[in-house]
Order: sequence, then C-alpha cells, then structure tokens
Amino acid sequence: MATNRHKLLVPHSMGPAGVDLLRARDDVEVVVYPATISQADLLPLLRDAHGIALSGTPFRATEIEAAPNLVVCARIGVGYDAVEVPALTARRIPLMVTGTANSTSVAEQAVAFVFALAKRGPALDAIVREGRWQDRHTTLPTEITGKTALVVGFGRIGTRSARKLAALDLNVLVHDPYASDAAIREAGYEPAPDLDAALPRADFVTIHCPKTPETIGLFNAARLARMKPSAYLINTARGGIIDEAALHQALTSGRLAGAGLDVFDMEPTPVSNNLLQLDRVIAAPHMAGVTVESVAGMAEATARNMLSVIDGQPNRDNVVNKEVLA
Repeated sequence: MATNRHKLLVPHSMGPAGVDLLRARDDVEVVVYPATISQADLLPLLRDAHGIALSGTPFRATEIEAAPNLVVCARIGVGYDAVEVPALTARRIPLMVTGTANSTSVAEQAVAFVFALAKRGPALDAIVREGRWQDRHTTLPTEITGKTALVVGFGRIGTRSARKLAALDLNVLVHDPYASDAAIREAGYEPAPDLDAALPRADFVTIHCPKTPETIGLFNAARLARMKPSAYLINTARGGIIDEAALHQALTSGRLAGAGLDVFDMEPTPVSNNLLQLDRVIAAPHMAGVTVESVAGMAEATARNMLSVIDGQPNRDNVVNKEVLA
C-alpha cells in the first residue's frame, strides 16, 4: 500500500463509475460525504483533504481556507456559480469541470421543452386523465417546423442544442458575445449579436449561457417585452438569468405564451412559487443534465480530472481557472 495517500472527498450522489476509478488507486483514500452536508460538518473533513468533488455543495473562501492541503476542486457537472473561483485561484488550486459529459443530456432536455410547450404535452395529458375531452380544442398545439429558435450561448451545450433544433427544421439564430460571427456562420447558423434585436424574431428562446454577473437578470422585464406573445422561453442553464417576477408578469398578462424551466432562483424552489401555479409553465427539478448516461459520464470525468492533478498532468481542457497552470 502506498504511503503517500491522497484523501479525496466525494458526495454520495457521485456515480459508482467514478468512485470505483478512485478506489482502484492504492494512493487514494476515498471519503464519501452526504450531498446535502452542512458547512459545520464539511469543514472538519477538509482539514486533511487533498481534493473534493462537488455536486451542489457551496464551496467558498471559508471552505477553501479550511483545506490547507487541497490541490484540486472538481465539479460533477459544468456549472460553478456556487464555487468561489478567485479564492481557489489565489491558492493556485485548479477548478475542474466535466467538459461535455452532460452536454447532450441538457441539449436534449431543451429540445424536449420545445416539443412539450409547442405540442401542449402536459395539458393534453391532463385533459385525457381528467375526462375533459371537450376542452381539447381550447388551445391548439403548434408546429415547430419553419419556426425560429434563438440559442443564447454557443458553448458545449448551446452548439448541441442548435444542431438538434436545426435538424428539426427550425431556423436557428445564435447570440453569444464570446463567439465570432464567422464561427457561428461556419456552423450553419445566423449570428445574432444584438440580443434585443433578435428577440422579436424568435418563436423559441433557449438559454445556455453560464450564470455570471453579466448574465444575472439577462432576461428582465424589458427583454421579455421584446419577445413575441406567441413565443416560449426555455432555461436549462441557471436560475437567476431570468427575472422570475418579470416572467410571471409576462405570462399572466399574455405577453408570453409559455416557459420551460429546469432551474430556479431558489432551489429547491418552494411549491408556493407563483410560476408553478401557471399551466403555461412546464417545470423540472434541475435535472436537464442528469440522465443514466450523463451520471456515469460525469462521475468518470470527475474522477479522471482529480487524478490528473494528483498525477501532475491536469487535464487543461477541463480547468476553469487556467491561470493556475502557468
């Protein structure tokens, strides 16, 4: 047994494919912690930890300071708004994400929302179950062929969503201030550098940008007012990018046809959230990136990310704060 063992903390929700990879190493001690662990219980575990894998657990300056031996922090996923990246960078600790491991799952959920909203999936299901066949013509489903989709964010997930939507015969616009017009055109889509100008053209708007100070409240009352009354808004990215109060107002006033929401400002969102009272809203519990395949893929990618740092060869493609590698 190796004497220089690396203590790695992983949440109990991490898929066995990743845990098994870590446990196969003689130089690794795996400590499983509850995914909903309190800060008071987590801090003692960090005292001699060399790495931590995170599901939804916040990881900020207090946690980082409590881990003097930490060399790697890995997210089981791609979002990291609950992680204080500058505090990690100050310690030269890489923050790792799982790359494309769940990109397909999220893109598929965005498209599923498009279908469910346009085809009135939940509403028609309820009509049958409740014996209200006489109501089936109240609000008709719509076709998606020939409609226009605006993809906001053209990264790992946005590129996949755009490809799937185009395959369904939608016209695809792409808004991403960090992607060149040339790259968007080369991929076969129309660049939409001016978000405000693009919104009135879109029948479906699907959000795939990260949550940053720049994107918090990106879809506020003014932006929602620019959308077609017949349009649908879909968010599988992060809560807070849409102003929920403004969205409720747009939906109840008839300024927007509907919304598909996998994420919310507060999670779990309370059942009293007034958006959940609207049949124009289809909701999911932040599960877009969580499928049988993605859970296994993210777990394995997370384990390999952590081991790459321990072995002195960090997977650069998956490092968020690449400046720590210089």
